Amino acid sequence: GGMLAGLTVGLTPKLMFGVTYGGQNIVGHGSIRWNGAPGVNVRYRVYEETERYPTVSLGFDSQGYGPFYEDLNRYQIKSMGFYIIGSKNFFFMRNFGLHGGINYSDNNRGSENDINFFVGAHFYVEKNIALIWEHNFAINDNDSLSVGEGKGYMNVAVRWTVTQNLMLELSVKNLLKNNKIVEGIDEVANESRELKIIYFENF
Repeated sequence: GGMLAGLTVGLTPKLMFGVTYGGQNIVGHGSIRWNGAPGVNVRYRVYEETERYPTVSLGFDSQGYGPFYEDLNRYQIKSMGFYIIGSKNFFFMRNFGLHGGINYSDNNRGSENDINFFVGAHFYVEKNIALIWEHNFAINDNDSLSVGEGKGYMNVAVRWTVTQNLMLELSVKNLLKNNKIVEGIDEVANESRELKIIYFENF
């Protein structure tokens, strides 16, 4: 029953800034539990993609995902924090793309302060329909007191470009059920199903 809303603005062709905010039980039963603070994100494209080399971007994102555990002062899935990512598209395969990067989460605590890795891919089966896969290795969430069990978080999605300005995305997250009950958590949040609505506009 959770919802998360966000607004991102391109300040220049290479620099983006955004904010996000939401909560749990907004839809359904139970009292609404708002997130502790808004998330902020900023991204700068360092290098444009060429035929031989990928796009390279630097960024920061403080928004975590899944339930927010107040006793642990963290989300189920940690925020990216500081990150660097590379992306390369291969148009000879109907626009097949590979993505990968490293990050250091601002949610790191105590022994959970490792640098993390993540990878992803997308493939357009039709001009306006894409299949998406991603895996967060969650190396920074795999010790004895962590929420994760060391499997990492794997997600899949289908994205439909409805119009030039509107996209709909259906996703299934945490396919590996990378969660366990630790002190401060009453219920394990395993696989989740989500709907994302993305709208673009130029000013």
